[in-house]
Amino acid sequence: MEWGFDNTFARDLPWLGVRVDPVPVADPTLLALNEPLALDLGLDPQALRAPDGVAVLAGNQIAPGSEPIAQAYAGHQFGQLSPFLGDGRAHLLGEVVDEHGHRRDIALKGSGRTPFSRGGDGRAVVGPVLREYLVGEFMHAVGIPTTRALAAVGTGEAVLRERPLPGAVLTRVASSHLRVGSLVLVATRGGREHLEAVVEYVRARHYPSLPERDPMALLSAIVQRQAELVASWMSVGFIHGVMNSDNMTLSGETIDYGPCAFLDAYAPETHFSSIDHTGRYRYSAQPAMAQWNLTRLAETLLPLAVGEDGASTDAVVADAQARVEAFAPAYERAWLDRFRAKLGLIGEREDDRALAEDLLEIAKGGGLDLPGLFRDLAARLRGEETPVLDRLAGDQTLTDWSGRWSARVGDPQAAAQRMDRVNPLYIPRNHLVEEALAAAHAGELTPFADLLERLRSPFAPVPGGERYAEPADPGFTSGYVTFCGT
Repeated sequence: MEWGFDNTFARDLPWLGVRVDPVPVADPTLLALNEPLALDLGLDPQALRAPDGVAVLAGNQIAPGSEPIAQAYAGHQFGQLSPFLGDGRAHLLGEVVDEHGHRRDIALKGSGRTPFSRGGDGRAVVGPVLREYLVGEFMHAVGIPTTRALAAVGTGEAVLRERPLPGAVLTRVASSHLRVGSLVLVATRGGREHLEAVVEYVRARHYPSLPERDPMALLSAIVQRQAELVASWMSVGFIHGVMNSDNMTLSGETIDYGPCAFLDAYAPETHFSSIDHTGRYRYSAQPAMAQWNLTRLAETLLPLAVGEDGASTDAVVADAQARVEAFAPAYERAWLDRFRAKLGLIGEREDDRALAEDLLEIAKGGGLDLPGLFRDLAARLRGEETPVLDRLAGDQTLTDWSGRWSARVGDPQAAAQRMDRVNPLYIPRNHLVEEALAAAHAGELTPFADLLERLRSPFAPVPGGERYAEPADPGFTSGYVTFCGT
């Protein structure tokens, strides 16, 4: 089949990676194919399902025009610089221009060892591959910028983790796989010409309206996109779990769904990742951690701005600091816009922030389910049952808040309709994801397929879908731990 690869990264930045082929697997079997995404990429789903197509998705065959590369990058992992990382189990196959004229990376994950593997086996297992598939499709469905899975392929091989587990390869599609850590590596190990080349590549590919040779304008644009991205995470209770600087894209997409999870009961200090021993990347800390990563990005761009147009070092540093500090008000605006919509509010009033924050305090104190809370508020406007809110029946604080909200929201029926369009009924509930992945490890994909169907249409209820909207038992959540899958 024709893939239409056009590989600007391999042409323009060949020194920011290593040309290396994926490692073939024993018995590739297609587990899932994202047909809508395939069509969006201009690819033929039927051909992808054929043996030759599956062979490419497994890494057993190189498609015409593909130039597989393992990208190099650095990263700050839990605050400490790892000066030389790179794709230890991933291969960028190349780029395609989709049906809308957008350039997209197509990459394999779990496709074997590369020169950056650092002792790892280069493989992935079925569970983390399907987790990334599920969560990426949900994020796309609710309008949050994200990488997406094109396919998941079983390898017919066991991968040793805490025990032998079935292996899989993920085909991931992204606006690009360039990240803050890419610039960290170039700034610390490359020359000025290399840094200029990467910055110009990022500008031309992701921010073409910006002027050339203006690294500080690029910094501001990335700050803005990340502020909007993290605000969107917070609005759905998403916890990334590993916000290292090598997991922050320069395009503004969510990447790397390894130890991610979602809030049920609103508890902002929650974290689930097995490797986050201090809670550095807990839900409430995500805005601050994003700004921390953006500070590292600003540091990489300083050499390109110092000396330009006679600018002094002190002036450039002050300018960069101000641009990074702009993250906080940009995030606050984006957060408030999201929560105004979640509450069905039209327009802007000075006390809207207090209205949203006071509700979250009530939810925190009462241990209320976050997705169910906002669906219940819309249900209350329609005079329907409200099982989440009923937990606080008679609570005077909630009664007082409801009076303020009712006075602000306007026409209740119209507001309820607005709310149901932005508040997902179905999210990747942690217990449902784990249930689907456990079944997949045993060779049963029906729970995965059923959950995926709900997550792709997360706003409208479907008959028989009640269990997909219910939170986990508190006993499950209290002991829940997520893993990177490496």
